[in-house]
Amino acid sequence: MHKLKIDNLTKTYPNGVKALDQISIEITNGMFGLLGPNGAGKSSLMRTLATLQKADSGSITLNDIDVINQPEALRKVLGYLPQEFGVYPRITAAQLLDHLAILKGVTNTKKRKELVNYLLDKVNLYEKRNKSVKGFSGGMKQRVGIAQALIGNPNLIIVDEPTAGLDPSERNRFYNLLAEVGEEVIVILSTHIVDDVRELCTKMAIMNLGNIVYQGAPQHAINDLDGKIYQKIVSRDSLKTYADTYTLISNKMVGGQPLIHIYSETNPYEGFEQVKPNLEDVFFSKINTQNALV
Repeated sequence: MHKLKIDNLTKTYPNGVKALDQISIEITNGMFGLLGPNGAGKSSLMRTLATLQKADSGSITLNDIDVINQPEALRKVLGYLPQEFGVYPRITAAQLLDHLAILKGVTNTKKRKELVNYLLDKVNLYEKRNKSVKGFSGGMKQRVGIAQALIGNPNLIIVDEPTAGLDPSERNRFYNLLAEVGEEVIVILSTHIVDDVRELCTKMAIMNLGNIVYQGAPQHAINDLDGKIYQKIVSRDSLKTYADTYTLISNKMVGGQPLIHIYSETNPYEGFEQVKPNLEDVFFSKINTQNALV
């Protein structure tokens, strides 16, 4: 069992933005979802965990590795798929993985070829191994990204916004691949897409404005809202009035009119209908409540 412990991690950028504000989380094997809106600090946390930037204070340990003071030791057991996975467009998938395996220290030619073929097979790209990566779809490029993240049998895999831009079938294939990988190691899935976490993760944290505003099991958070979420279709003109009167957690357009969800301990009546909460309600309730306090 692997264990990642993050304790009181802080990071403020030169422009004054506090990207990480005393972040503390403990993560073990399996898929862990880090959910938050754009600008929440997720990528700052992922980059710090991946030793691409230093925190101002706090500590990170992975098993017996002091990540901040032993970045080289961490990199040997890390798989990382950044938000923008750059590829060399004129080479094949096999050539790309071979090159990255050399960089990861796999020097034996025969072992490296076996590893590359194994990884291409695992991500269902073996038949395309001699095709130029330039012609790959977004989903295929992401699968190459996962393949390179698996080089070296990592203990920790970080994937940052992996499904943005993928079509539904590509996203499903990617989900299945990540779920399989996550059985043996720690996989942190950083995303602003609620479906990613709902589909894949049994443990999660919600991040906003550099803070962790919830951590635990998605289902526990949903259960906490049971009986407290109400919805109503309203006119656009009255939206501000409802926002001023109730604890408005979200609104989306349905048939050209806003469908609002509110949080209420008791039935507000006024034409509201009680609905079963979902992870989207959890997400917006945590984010919007914190935003209101700022």
